[in-house]
Amino acid sequence: MTKSSLELATHKHYLRNQRWGFTWALWTAVLWGAWYIPGTAVWFEHPYIDIDINDSALRLSATAVMTWIHAILVFLFLLIWNGMLGKIKDYGRTIVRFRHISKWYALASLCGGPMAIFGSYMAMGYVGPVFAAITSLFYPVVGAVIARLWYKEKISKQAALGMAIIIMGGIVIYGPGLFGTADPTNNLAWLGYVGGIMSAIGWGAEGAVAARAMDVTDPDVGIQCRFSFEIMFWGILILPILSIFTDIPIGSLIIDTLSSGKAMLWMVLASICHAYCYTAFYKSFTLIGVGRGEAIGNLYGVFAVIFVAAVTLELPEWYFVVGLAFTVLGSFVMFRESAESISQLRDVTTKDGV
Repeated sequence: MTKSSLELATHKHYLRNQRWGFTWALWTAVLWGAWYIPGTAVWFEHPYIDIDINDSALRLSATAVMTWIHAILVFLFLLIWNGMLGKIKDYGRTIVRFRHISKWYALASLCGGPMAIFGSYMAMGYVGPVFAAITSLFYPVVGAVIARLWYKEKISKQAALGMAIIIMGGIVIYGPGLFGTADPTNNLAWLGYVGGIMSAIGWGAEGAVAARAMDVTDPDVGIQCRFSFEIMFWGILILPILSIFTDIPIGSLIIDTLSSGKAMLWMVLASICHAYCYTAFYKSFTLIGVGRGEAIGNLYGVFAVIFVAAVTLELPEWYFVVGLAFTVLGSFVMFRESAESISQLRDVTTKDGV
């Protein structure tokens, strides 16, 4: 093979990775945007609607139960996915190699579960889905900065500009709604704000941590490992501690949730969205990197507004059109970056030039 033909084949390979990476990231955005509808609706079903908003201990414990059941359902849908792909044995081989591989998925599950998903449910429960969405919009910045500082993932000027435009678009979309839904009589709204910060930091950190393990594992297998550890953290550690050392009826909350048809319906729909959203999320990291995968995934803001409009039959405001323009422009700015530059994500040299 001549040098020119080798370069052409390499260029086509990079283009294919770029195209699929952005495609998976876009699916992340679609499914993530859809998740906010059932994720918020479950708060309006028994037993969650019966909890006094001022009873913060019970409400936070209910959020923990909600997040644990959510993780179990996501795991089941991922089991179906990997079963169809014939990757169950790969999952078993990966999760038992804790020392070298799956420890990173365990750490990612702490960032994404007890921090991000739990925080997002807090934000939806105490403030609302609009606020929960806007605070999470900043997670690509967190992920890109951690990836840059930890393992030297490069952020070009064009990629940084695209990320900034996308985040600006999300702010334009959700900003007016956020100020319009602020409730000064809600004395516990600060818990929702804390949850929003947790979700942004958690999802950004999860991407950077999980990418460390995905260098040597299949992303489909990796995401199932990640939710396996989250189930264990909630079911073996956190919820038993709450049940033993407090008088909060954890068992009753679990039973009431499982026996509530409407609550479980919303939980199943939310888990379907999150299971395959996360699958696409992790796949994009291996192809275009953490910063770019998370930035394109940030388009969920646009899709969330579209789905809300479809469900409520209310047309979006003018700022939706402006925000949509920003987010689409930011995506094209990132996509126009050369395929070769996306393939060279890591700075493999040290200060000594090694």
